[in-house]
Amino acid sequence: QALSRNSHSKSIKKERGNRMKFKQILKLATIGITASALLAACGDEPQSGAAAPSKDGVTVVKVAYDQASKPMTYLDENGNATGYDVEVMKLVDEALPDYEFDYVGTTSDDLLIGVEQGKYHAGVKNAFWTEERTQKYIFPQEFLGLSSAGLVLKKENEHIKNLSDFASAGYTLAPIAANNAQYTVIAEYNEANPDNQVKLKAGEDFTVDVVQWVNEGRVDGGVQIEGAFTGQVLTEGGPYHNLKDEVVYNEFAVIKTWPLFNKKQQEFADAYDKAIEEIKNTDALRELS
Repeated sequence: QALSRNSHSKSIKKERGNRMKFKQILKLATIGITASALLAACGDEPQSGAAAPSKDGVTVVKVAYDQASKPMTYLDENGNATGYDVEVMKLVDEALPDYEFDYVGTTSDDLLIGVEQGKYHAGVKNAFWTEERTQKYIFPQEFLGLSSAGLVLKKENEHIKNLSDFASAGYTLAPIAANNAQYTVIAEYNEANPDNQVKLKAGEDFTVDVVQWVNEGRVDGGVQIEGAFTGQVLTEGGPYHNLKDEVVYNEFAVIKTWPLFNKKQQEFADAYDKAIEEIKNTDALRELS
């Protein structure tokens, strides 16, 4: 009987212990869920694309910019956002008293993903229009600027003036990421010229160091924006200024550039259109360009 009572007592204690452990686990789980909910509610980055109004009623929007695309978008020596695209958006901000722009420096890839997912409300990166991008972003009615696209070549190949010349020569082109609009530009040329196509290769990185690749002879040429070539090669102090007599830039197209808006930001895009249309009636964009 003593053994029986002792066994029964141990069973009761074990059952009580199990109940206490279950209550502790349930309590910790509840705390974890509550904390997760609070963190989600208090996050400072919108994930849905919705703008967050500030206390004074002004709508705050996050405008991302590629901080490494001088002279179009970059950080200046004081760590401030600048470049043609950014300065145009600052003019738009001034023209829209109901909005306040919060500029967020990032990479080109993060900008594209972030605007699509709603982490940013809009983004500027010297972006070209492509059919694929219309499925992911709102393109406004009014473009932001005009960008010169050209071929970077060795000096001895400066007779190559356009994509047709480049294709006819059978030259190799620096790889371009498939999600880079420059890839689309070349692909569209190839589609229109099936008998004289440029050798187009999709790269793993969004951009490659075109000037270096051409100078080293890894490829015969590469696509680059004029502003980037000017900043890297022609500007004193540029990283490849020592190659100013070794490489050339030959323009083959002038392309409109656009800000990209999150799909839920139609009202913001409409406000941009109204503002930029008025700005285009002044000399402001010409001076910036």
